Amino acid sequence: MDKVFILNKLKEHYNFKSNSDFARFLGVNPQNIRNWYKRNNYNANLLIEKCTEINPEFIITGEGAMIKENNQNEDLPVKNYSTGVPYYNVDFIGGFDIVLNDQTITPEYLIDFKEFNKATCWCNITGHSMEPEINHGDIVALKEIEDFSFIPYGEIYAIITKNDMRTIKRIGPSTNPDNYILIPTNKGYEYGPQELPKKYILRIYQVLGSVKRF
Repeated sequence: MDKVFILNKLKEHYNFKSNSDFARFLGVNPQNIRNWYKRNNYNANLLIEKCTEINPEFIITGEGAMIKENNQNEDLPVKNYSTGVPYYNVDFIGGFDIVLNDQTITPEYLIDFKEFNKATCWCNITGHSMEPEINHGDIVALKEIEDFSFIPYGEIYAIITKNDMRTIKRIGPSTNPDNYILIPTNKGYEYGPQELPKKYILRIYQVLGSVKRF
């Protein structure tokens, strides 16, 4: 069996330009990859563990469909390295400023999910105020709103204020036309609606959706 062919197909699928890129993805030394090519052999268990959207049969035998059938479904999110929306392994509440302030930061990977491919980015979310709609540990698709002079009510937004507070809440109308009401989904006693003056908003993102981290 030509395992070099299989290795090349995997590199092509993930758009890896070098063995070093491939090694970094797998968490091994680049010399391991060179040895695999030299010996026409590899660690199939490692490839199956790391290449989650690849059909294990293809990795072991080189036969059958390369991509798992469920990953060909546009209704499922797929981790990718060539197409999709950037995923940053940071928490919106506690680390998103790195994404905003450092233009050189590179995403962990891309998420190709047709339903949310209009997003600006994906990131992590912590906290319980929006449960059960958005759960602690989920990743969320955010679409930046450049002009927030008009914000449709009833949708969920990720908000950054001028004093560097961050929150994800549903926005509703206030009796004060200069304010919004931030509404949590969680009905627990420790959560409740809050007034937010519109003038305090620095940046705002529409939350297009969320998925379990994968």
